[in-house]
Amino acid sequence: MTKLEVLKRCPFVRELDDEQLNLMAEMCHPEVFEVGESLSKQGRTQEKVYLIEDGLVGIYLELGPMNQRQLQSASSFEVVGWSAMLPPYRSSTTVKAVETTKVLSFNGSELVNLCETYPMIGCKVHRGLASVIAIRLRHAFTQLMGVTVQDVA
Repeated sequence: MTKLEVLKRCPFVRELDDEQLNLMAEMCHPEVFEVGESLSKQGRTQEKVYLIEDGLVGIYLELGPMNQRQLQSASSFEVVGWSAMLPPYRSSTTVKAVETTKVLSFNGSELVNLCETYPMIGCKVHRGLASVIAIRLRHAFTQLMGVTVQDVA
């Protein structure tokens, strides 16, 4: 799958047109993470934003040096590491590959510069990012409250 094809399937940048997506495609680089490798580490500066092309990552909250809890997961065409775009640029969770995971990685500061240089792109990207954050928060809140699929139906 080409970079452009991956970007077109990602809700994070769904609103961008082909010309705008081509600008983003020029900025990203393919990477592969093997099982157990970290894409981000809780409390550390996050430098990259990752769009998952194929694979699965776990999103963990570290509760102590030997204790972590998986909060959520992310898979194909989802975004992780978005803290690289938002001050203070620190990851609030640890993200690890649960299976071999192919991603497109963006340098967070370059992505922020693109958004500032092209305000229309910035507006659409941040709107997509807000949607991603809202969905993750809703899922976390539902999980916290112990609501199951049966309760919602």
